[in-house]
Amino acid sequence: MSDESIAGRIEQLVAEEHDLRTREQADSKDEGALEADRERLRAVEVELDRCWDLLRQRRALRSAGADPDDAQVRDSETVERYLQ
Repeated sequence: MSDESIAGRIEQLVAEEHDLRTREQADSKDEGALEADRERLRAVEVELDRCWDLLRQRRALRSAGADPDDAQVRDSETVERYLQ
């Protein structure tokens, strides 16, 4: 996966995140729809974190003179437990 394809996926996810946040406001009176929006939003946020992590790995490898293709997508458990 190239940096460009990862960045493209990030853009798609950000657009979906914005759409979900807008829809969340519109669905505020429908508990079922609201919960579905929230679940999908959580999934999108995790996927965004994983994409950003992969992109950072690729950049770090490239900076170190290594092959960026050696970067691997980490599982959500690992990525979500990073300390900020």
